[in-house]
Amino acid sequence: MPKHKIDETDCAILNLLQEDGRAPNVKLAETLNLSETPCWRRLKRLEEEGYIQAYQANLNRKLLGFGVLAFVEISFSTHMEQTLVKFEQAVQEIPEVLFCHNISGESDYLLQVVTENLESYEKLSRNVIRRLPGVTSVKTSFALKEIKASTKLPVSTSRNFS
Repeated sequence: MPKHKIDETDCAILNLLQEDGRAPNVKLAETLNLSETPCWRRLKRLEEEGYIQAYQANLNRKLLGFGVLAFVEISFSTHMEQTLVKFEQAVQEIPEVLFCHNISGESDYLLQVVTENLESYEKLSRNVIRRLPGVTSVKTSFALKEIKASTKLPVSTSRNFS
């Protein structure tokens, strides 16, 4: 749990890192008109308090051969806790599932899935997704055109952080 409220400088650090996660402390400090040591301390505090969870590269899925992006709605007929836990554990092990959210509405879960092509999606759906614990219904929508794809959060102090 965060011990400190973040300020404008913290927000600036977070926004700069969302643009370039490999930005060295020297560059961050220079951009923010800070000396290196206070900038480094802020960065370490943001990491320790969980504002920064990890660093990773954003890869081009199409260049890597993942031409299909699917949104998969999963429904259950019963909602026994043990079945839901088993489902959530099993879905963690499927590398093609990028996101899994427990949602409100007609479905119980929404998955974002990538595969090489429609044939590989069909095999994944038939042999893996439909066999997950508790699954009784699977509805898939395919992305025809990607308009915006981002993991950048709109960070500013005007939002109420606790």
